Amino acid sequence: MAGQSGGPWGGGGNSGGGSGGGRGNGQNGGDQSGGDRGGRRPGGSGQMPEIDELVRKGQDQLRVLMGGRGGGGGAGGSGGGEGPRVTRGMVILGLLGVVALWLFASFYTVKPEERAVELFLGEYHRTTGSGPHLAPWPFVTYEKVVVTSERSEDIGVGGRGGEAGLMLTGDENIVDIDFQVVWNINDPAMLLFNLRDPRATIRAVSESAMREIIAQSQLAPILNRDRGVIASRLEDLIQNTLDSYASGINVVRINFDKADPPQEVIDAFREVQAAEQQRDRLEKEADAYAARILAEARGQAAQTLEEAEGYRARVVNEAEGEASRFSAVLGEYTKAPEVTRKRLYLEAMEEVLGDMDKIILDQNSSGNQGVVPYLPLNELRNNSGNQ
Repeated sequence: MAGQSGGPWGGGGNSGGGSGGGRGNGQNGGDQSGGDRGGRRPGGSGQMPEIDELVRKGQDQLRVLMGGRGGGGGAGGSGGGEGPRVTRGMVILGLLGVVALWLFASFYTVKPEERAVELFLGEYHRTTGSGPHLAPWPFVTYEKVVVTSERSEDIGVGGRGGEAGLMLTGDENIVDIDFQVVWNINDPAMLLFNLRDPRATIRAVSESAMREIIAQSQLAPILNRDRGVIASRLEDLIQNTLDSYASGINVVRINFDKADPPQEVIDAFREVQAAEQQRDRLEKEADAYAARILAEARGQAAQTLEEAEGYRARVVNEAEGEASRFSAVLGEYTKAPEVTRKRLYLEAMEEVLGDMDKIILDQNSSGNQGVVPYLPLNELRNNSGNQ
């Protein structure tokens, strides 16, 4: 064919010498080589005909794959083939591809920590949980939201600069407050449709609520004992405000990090605080001393009163006893004066002489005094006591 068409470049097939040499009949080695390569482009920079043949074969195979018929073996064949045709197989493959792409765009999977909000033609349709779901595209679209993770917003010096946490108290003092709002999402549909910027909304609501609470409080309780109360009130106020916006946000907790005077006066304020604490300590020590002394004085007074009451009762009882005894003796004296008189004398002598060492003398019948023997009970008593 190369000989018939005048070479692959459309002419000059016999320029290498003779028509027979172009056919490659094997009679001359130089002519055979020239015949196999099919001649060269004028000017000496020719191209091998095998490359053109490979290109034509590739074009024929592409036409077959596209539904056409293979071309001829020469130049006429390459120009005489039919154009690409759309076959039934190609249509089926195209439809399957479209269905696969639609399924890929319509099916989605929601993780356990996420929720998905589906929109039907741009309007809210439903909220789906974890697992695979079908949202027919393009009529239904979806947006995934992570609802279990906790987010935080820092308000104050650490969050928005030096003036964000400066707030005015009820007693016209300035306090520097840093706190953190920890929150998560409990309704992703409300969050997406009702809030344009959730973080900015939470920051604005939190700062406004804290300023409202601080404006109703005194400086000293804020710095000392009321931080827990303020954090609880702040959490309730922020949550109520966000609920009024239908935000779908849940406030988890409030971290009250710092409540100090402004940086410019913090040293002087700490000195004042130290002086006040020392004053309170001295006052408490004085109150404790006064309470102790007062308790001791009250105890001594109570003891003296009890002793006086006991003495009075004892004296009264003794007097009443003596009076009763005298009345009894008087009755007996009225009945027997001599016997009673003698008894009284003996009892008096016994009381007077009872503890004395003595010798009793008595007058005998002859008128002479003699020593009356007696039992020395006192000696026996002394001896028993020494033992």
